[in-house]
Amino acid sequence: MSNLRIAVAQFEAGTDVARNREAVAQCITQAAMVSDLVVLPENSMYFDPTKSKPGYRYSEGLDGQFVSSLSKAAREFQVHIVCGMTEANPEDTARPYNTLVYIDKQGELVDSYRKIHLYDAFGNRESDRVTPAKIGHPLVFDIGGVRVGALTCYDLRFPEIFRWIADEDVDTIVLPAAWVAGSAKEFHWETLLKARAIENTVYIAGSGQTGPSCVGQSMIIDPMGVTLASAGEEPGTIASGIVSTDRIGSVRATNPSLNGRRFEVSPIDRL
Repeated sequence: MSNLRIAVAQFEAGTDVARNREAVAQCITQAAMVSDLVVLPENSMYFDPTKSKPGYRYSEGLDGQFVSSLSKAAREFQVHIVCGMTEANPEDTARPYNTLVYIDKQGELVDSYRKIHLYDAFGNRESDRVTPAKIGHPLVFDIGGVRVGALTCYDLRFPEIFRWIADEDVDTIVLPAAWVAGSAKEFHWETLLKARAIENTVYIAGSGQTGPSCVGQSMIIDPMGVTLASAGEEPGTIASGIVSTDRIGSVRATNPSLNGRRFEVSPIDRL
């Protein structure tokens, strides 16, 4: 049996990059007391949902100040971190990547994931501002005998990519997000988190930016679709829970749906 303590932390990022770094540091400080892995929202480094600076783009490389600050916090508090940032794209400076980074508790940047499905829906056009990633290898890593995968926000609406990750024999999938507020959007968020957990018999840990532009509602769902913890709507709040491989084994003995599949997932790269 292996257990992993996970915390999902939420706040509202803005266009002040230094202030965002401070907010992230505060979230990590709080979450480190109850977790081995801290999951922070998509776009934690820089976010401008109201287009207060139209035409302006801020991005950094993976060797920049934001990732360095995450590495420092990981070492200081001895926690693993998954966090969203805006990664500079030297081939298209007007359209950076929407990227997740995984940093281990030694402060090492182990791997990253560039968002594949961009939010071109509900009146939004993320692809006007962000370069969609080519389909490469999934972001998957092990912590103390628990296998973790990571995806980003709008990926949640595509069950195939979650099955792509589930095929890597993961126990939990973490999902940094900036789930935009709107009619029925909170309902969609919770329903889809639970659906992805149930259909893949894994834990799901969603970390969301807070309002007024985003719904917050960071939560951890177990492989039967039960909500273990929820952070509600307030910024600066965390929710924590324990991933148990014993629980996954028990659920899969009752619901062996992964073993009963008769179809496989094959990526389609339309880029």
